Amino acid sequence: MGPRAGVPRLSLLGRRNERATIEQVLARAQAGQGGVLVIRGEAGIGKTALLEDARATATAMGFRAEYAAGVESETQFAFAALHQLCVPLLDRAAALPDPQQAALGVAFGIRDGAAPDRFLVGLATLNLLAEVAEEGPLLCLVEDAQWLDQASAQVLAFVARRLVAERIALVFALRDPTDRDVRPFVDLPGLRLDGLGQKDARTLLAAAVGTPLDDVVRDRIVAEARGNPLALLELPKSALPSLLAGGFELPSALSVPRRVQDSFQQRSGSLPVDTQLLLLVAAADPTGDVALLWQAAEHLGIAREALAPAETAGLVEIDTRVQFRHPLVRSAIYTAAAPPDQRRAHRVLAAVTDPGIDPDRRAWHRAQAVLGTDEEAAAELEHTAGRARARGGLTAAAAFMEQAAMLTPEPGRRATRALEAAYARHDAGAPEAAMALLAIAEAGPLDPLQRARLQLLRAQIAFHLTRGSEAPGTLLDAARTLAPLDAALARETYLHALEASFHAGRLAPGRALLEAAEAARNAPPSPTPPRPVDLLLDGLVARYTQGYEASVPSLQRALASLRNDGSGSDNDHGRWLWLACHVGAMLWDDESIYMLADRAVRLAREAGALPTLPAALNALALALELTGELARASELIAEQDAITRATGAPPLPNSKLGLAAWRGRQHETSQLIATTIAEATARGEGLVVSSTELSLAYLHNGLGNYDSALGAATSLFEFDELAHSSFALPELIEAAVRAGQPEQAAAALDRLTSRASASGTQWALGMAARSRALTSTGPDAEDHYREAIERLANCRMATHLARAHLVYGEWLRRAGRRQDAREQLRTAHQLFSEMGTEAYADRAARELRATGENARKRTAQPTDALTAQELHIARLVATGATNREVGTQLFLSPRTIEAHLRSIFHKLDITSRRQIKDLQLP
Repeated sequence: MGPRAGVPRLSLLGRRNERATIEQVLARAQAGQGGVLVIRGEAGIGKTALLEDARATATAMGFRAEYAAGVESETQFAFAALHQLCVPLLDRAAALPDPQQAALGVAFGIRDGAAPDRFLVGLATLNLLAEVAEEGPLLCLVEDAQWLDQASAQVLAFVARRLVAERIALVFALRDPTDRDVRPFVDLPGLRLDGLGQKDARTLLAAAVGTPLDDVVRDRIVAEARGNPLALLELPKSALPSLLAGGFELPSALSVPRRVQDSFQQRSGSLPVDTQLLLLVAAADPTGDVALLWQAAEHLGIAREALAPAETAGLVEIDTRVQFRHPLVRSAIYTAAAPPDQRRAHRVLAAVTDPGIDPDRRAWHRAQAVLGTDEEAAAELEHTAGRARARGGLTAAAAFMEQAAMLTPEPGRRATRALEAAYARHDAGAPEAAMALLAIAEAGPLDPLQRARLQLLRAQIAFHLTRGSEAPGTLLDAARTLAPLDAALARETYLHALEASFHAGRLAPGRALLEAAEAARNAPPSPTPPRPVDLLLDGLVARYTQGYEASVPSLQRALASLRNDGSGSDNDHGRWLWLACHVGAMLWDDESIYMLADRAVRLAREAGALPTLPAALNALALALELTGELARASELIAEQDAITRATGAPPLPNSKLGLAAWRGRQHETSQLIATTIAEATARGEGLVVSSTELSLAYLHNGLGNYDSALGAATSLFEFDELAHSSFALPELIEAAVRAGQPEQAAAALDRLTSRASASGTQWALGMAARSRALTSTGPDAEDHYREAIERLANCRMATHLARAHLVYGEWLRRAGRRQDAREQLRTAHQLFSEMGTEAYADRAARELRATGENARKRTAQPTDALTAQELHIARLVATGATNREVGTQLFLSPRTIEAHLRSIFHKLDITSRRQIKDLQLP
């Protein structure tokens, strides 16, 4: 199937610049640089003509061209358009890694298996196209992209954003404006088509009419058509010769596409009755299957020849597929039909569609044929929803389930299906639609557990939409309702309420966190053996009702349980990762933070779970910032940014903010903080405000702006939140000591000492020792400094080890022991320089100069010239990974990895992958 045949070349009049733009995209793709273009414009403006011209141009350049089109009635069929595009290419699928082959097979319904993540399907599609492009450049044309099913739209937009070094061009045609959500294509390179100028419009009109027109008539037609090529070509065909001669009239209140659609309706309405019915059947079937159309004709008792007048009228073309002259022809014919005729068309299509080969489409046609309700049709749609979910089509599953609910006659069953449809809509990322379905479910008879689940989903949606101050209360209410009905779900909901309280933080009304913890004390008892979620709940309740020290044993067991789940099979691990990492930070448990975040990244990569990968990358980047691996953190942040752009997800700012702060970049940090605080305050998400204050404390202690560091850390000390309060204590103590506020330092030290003793980790005890040293004098201070260095050397937190050397060196210098001070300051400066913590390195250098020694400048390394992404690729290649393996991990094609390697080789002046292993990568 390809773009509609027979598009007049005249419709390319006035499109010289647009054609040149497309040729540039093709030239870049031919040169191996990838190319993407989204052509936007109203119906009839010439998008199809440009696609056909692009195909002809590309074919002449040696491209292979493939085609897919969105169809309005196909939007409920997951991966329908993607399947249409990829079917001719599937002979190359055997070259893909097994998980990618499986993802495509399940998505296309040609093999069984677990539902694949849509972005694993995206990676598989990218690599499938890249495999085909190895034989020669490839052009993919996607028409009517506004009607793509959501799964196909997301995958194709993802592929478009990952084209880097492929001989592939993707050209989309998108009707705009439209009410359809087309967010996946936002920010892709675009080309907007406007109406033709007067001269070109007159030329096109003259060719369409074929007879001379009176100047007044001609000018009136041109004015009414507003430069729309399809209007100029088609409207005169519906006008009587007398009108063309004496005064062409059109209702000016209607838009040009509407006028064109009315023209098509007039032309189809003058055809014989049997012809109109066959046209309606063809319009109701989005597959364009000729055999199916002839089966329907036979079922209706209509001869095939009845379609001939429609072909003669230029409305439809029958070849290997049924192709309409324009999408407006299909919609004109369908919308002009009376509802009973529409239902009749769907009824006959359901009758002739093979339930064994295409059960989903049969169920859909059957549903469209129903007037009122029909339990059999509803049950069939419910099964269809299950199949769609199994293929990874969450949006499709939700749409089918919603339609099943609407067709259900019995009120109780209708309410049940509406509730399940609401959960499906929420899972598919459509919270507003889910809320509408909850209203339908609420109106019907539900049992107590169903009502509790309805209440829970409403609270979860509120949290998802705002993460603000109202969410904890609604979640607590849901947890209380669930407690006598489903103990396990109730405990999870109580924990979710606590999590929501952390998010709301200082912006929540009253003492939301304490109130949530007090309420959660009434949760059903923990099962035996307890799940990680149960241990987390019990520990956090103890944290805020009995104190930090009482919570440590239970929380440590929860972290150990999550760490020891090496398979990652426990769903609690993924669901509660964010919370577990914060608990690990609160307990100064560096091993848990690193292991859990690293495992989350690995599992997300293996599953191709791009929606969850950015959060995991963010968590791991934050851990690496503390371990002093700022270069690796920067690589992960760059990958996180690329993925969030490709998937359209909101950015996660805190790892980027932390990186800027540790590097001592005041201007960059200030800009990020201003934007972050404004957005977080508007949402009511106080936790993000706390993250910015912690970053400010790191930044200003590094710069030596101790009053500013003290202000930021004091706020965190007062609010005593989950992780930030632990991290803030040493920052507050150092800042208070340097700012001449010993009382504040002493109060913070008391809290830190007690909590570090309860935690018992080397990190916690090392931080407490460093802080005691800062508040001490004489030999005691030196003992504490040495203890801090010894303990921090036995944990992952290299940044704090370097800071221990720094403050010890500062103390020694002030004690007049310049030689001893030099040794500590030299070590601190070297560690900070290697990490890239520039402000702390400068602080160490200033102190070293005060002892009479100049700090050695860091020797420039060849790897300094690499971008964060290139450094990441080099690090992976150094492990022996192949281009395909690296590409799979980074969601890029092997050819793109090869292009990056060429750049790496050039910058490092090397010629082989083996030499990368010998480099000292930061």
